Amino acid sequence: MSIGHNSEISPAQARLWTPILNRYREPSRARGVVELAITALPLMLLWAAAWLLYSFGFWWASLLVALPASGFLVRLFIIQHDCGHGSFFPNRAVNDWIGRVIGVLTMTPYDFWRRAHAIHHATSGNLDRRGIGDVDTLTVREYLARSRWGRFKYRVYRHPLVMFGIGPAYLFLLQHRLPVGFMRAGWQPWVSTQATNAAIAMVAIALILLIGVKAFFLVHLPILLLSAVFGVWLFYVQHQFEDTFWNESRGWDLHEAALHGSSYYDLPLLLRWFTANIGIHHVHHLHSRIPYYRLPNVLRDHPELRQIGRITLLESFGCVRLTLWDETQRRLVSFREARAAA
Repeated sequence: MSIGHNSEISPAQARLWTPILNRYREPSRARGVVELAITALPLMLLWAAAWLLYSFGFWWASLLVALPASGFLVRLFIIQHDCGHGSFFPNRAVNDWIGRVIGVLTMTPYDFWRRAHAIHHATSGNLDRRGIGDVDTLTVREYLARSRWGRFKYRVYRHPLVMFGIGPAYLFLLQHRLPVGFMRAGWQPWVSTQATNAAIAMVAIALILLIGVKAFFLVHLPILLLSAVFGVWLFYVQHQFEDTFWNESRGWDLHEAALHGSSYYDLPLLLRWFTANIGIHHVHHLHSRIPYYRLPNVLRDHPELRQIGRITLLESFGCVRLTLWDETQRRLVSFREARAAA
């Protein structure tokens, strides 16, 4: 099947990928156990190493250890993500309980997050269904129609220091403590968030009693905050790139949005491993039941997918300036470009 560049692929062609990708969807129980072990065990060892360094007075060295430890926590979050899609283990109940346990470590209530993430997959790129599970994105027309105060608030929200500094801390430490977006959606979102909160509190209290308050915050908080920043950055780059896809409901297609509204973040090998291939995001959105360890097989067998939405690590830093969807040019633009066009 020949694909070519984004502009050459129709919605009908995008839909043809679903049966092709079906053969990659079956998860392996043994592979899942191995992936979980090589992620969780190093994280625990690095956490212990950071604490030992701190306890011997080398607090600066414990902060250095936080960097690789946060990488393993990001990887653990992506395992939780695959559990939410039912693609990590063959058994749904096993996926759910592994996801709930990991959710305590990532401070992300599993059942609530799974529901919000499913909405993200079902509405990604739809201008009429924004608001749950995505980065708030205005069109140029909407931005210019706002009051001066409204434009100022949006500019603050999209500022890099807020988006990748304050934002991740707020999201994982505060926002995830309540079922934001589902406050009136019944008891299930509340049970998910409050059960996770209770488990987090018990783990935190146990660790504080074991190593002390100061050690707990100086060892654990840097790991958590760094992983939150990396996680938000990954999600941002996966959808906030220049040639992404947005459309109103009448012109929106699920498969076209999956293929063109999600990037292929072509990372170096080590970063690809720590991020569990989540950079192959266009394939993931095309078929979310494919385990992350089989996504590289898709690119190997179908190299035409390598050129769709491809962004390198260096190119990805340029995505930070892209803040508004230009409905005329059909691409994301910066505030400066929007002003010039206006």
